[in-house]
Order: sequence, then structure tokens, then C-alpha cells
Amino acid sequence: MTDITNHLQTITKNIEAAACKANRDPHTVHLLAVSKTRPPEDILDAAEAGQRAFGENYEQEAVSKIESIRQSRPDLELEWHFIGPIQSNKTRSIAEHFDWVHSVDREKIARRLSEQRPENLPPLNVCLQVNISKEKTKSGVLPEEVSVLAKAVSAMPNLRLRGLMAIPEPESDPVKQREPFSAMKTLFDQLVQSGYDLDTLSMGMSDDMETAIQEGATTVRIGTAIFGKRSYPDKQ
Repeated sequence: MTDITNHLQTITKNIEAAACKANRDPHTVHLLAVSKTRPPEDILDAAEAGQRAFGENYEQEAVSKIESIRQSRPDLELEWHFIGPIQSNKTRSIAEHFDWVHSVDREKIARRLSEQRPENLPPLNVCLQVNISKEKTKSGVLPEEVSVLAKAVSAMPNLRLRGLMAIPEPESDPVKQREPFSAMKTLFDQLVQSGYDLDTLSMGMSDDMETAIQEGATTVRIGTAIFGKRSYPDKQ
């Protein structure tokens, strides 16, 4: 049994425990393995252990790995999620290679993804990235502008709006840690009440996963706790 397999088993148990503690069905919380900067071999190790959803931040690196794995293991059906900031010149490649995009924060980017999605593929699943902590250096639509962007994205023919995503400002205090996640759940519920058919609240990483699950996360994004320390620099 590899280290990655052991780590995945531990994370899965932790997710189940956090869900039960929050009186939630563990099956309503999904693990997205963040595989940025990891070689294809690590992804294949995780896939052999049963992991199917992988998150990538950098288009060029990700596409190389996606194509390599598809060529070497055409029998393996993996789900690819783009979770990093999106540059306008990267939208075509992202639209062509990914199943999900968690980081849509502008109508311009959403429109390009919709227009460039190949006709032979199903609609691209998207989440709106919310700058819930209103950090000047962070990507994301401001909370008060979410409804406007949701309306625009939901009307685009080759996109399927699935929910919201956030990377809150790091916080070690458990009480303060809950505040942005609670605010995200409120935003999510408001959109659902407005008639949007949403099912995904993507929030929570290794250090705040349990808190995010308590506040309603349906997808947690875990990298280092699965794969260990990065094997090469975090850059494209």
C-alpha cells in the first residue's frame, strides 16, 4: 500500500467523522484531490486507490498531465477540475480539457468558456469564486455581486452553474474560522431560494476542512495531506 493510498484512507475517514459530527450524510461531502505540481504517477496512484476527481491550478501543466494520463490509461475515467485563477488566453484550453471550473469570477471569462466549449462535450460545470473575505489580493466576485454574475452565467448555453467556491483568509481561531464559511452557506442558500438549481459548495482545505463541512461544504479541496510536500515548485 502506497503513502498516497494511506493518506486517502485517512482523509476519507476524517471527512466521514466531520460529516457525522455535523449530523450530515458523509456521502454528501466529496473529496477533490488537488494535484497541482504533482506528476502523473502520483495521480495514477491516487486513482488506483479509488480517487476520481482531481483539481489543477495551472492550465499548461494540467493539460500536459491530462493528455499523458488519457493516452497511457484510456480506460480510466477521471474528473478534472480547474481551480486556479483564469487568464483570458487560457479559456479555450480550459474549456476543451476540463469537466469543472471552480474559479469563475467574471462574466467575460464565463462567456469565453461557454463560447469555446466544444460541441461534442457536455456543458462545462462551473462554480462562482467568491472573495468572501474581501481580500484585495484574492480573486473572486464580491459577495454583494454574486447574484448578478449567477444570472449571467446561468443563461450561457454551454455552462452549467453548479454552485459557489471560496478560499477564505486563513484563520486559526475556530470561531472566526467559521464566519466566512457560514457567510458562503448563506449566499448559497439565497441563490437556491431564488430558483437556481445548485448542488455544490466548494470550500475547505487541509487546515479548515472540518469547519467547512460543519458549515455545509459539499466539496473539500485537499492536496498536501494526500500527496505530501510538493515535489517541484508551485509555479507554471
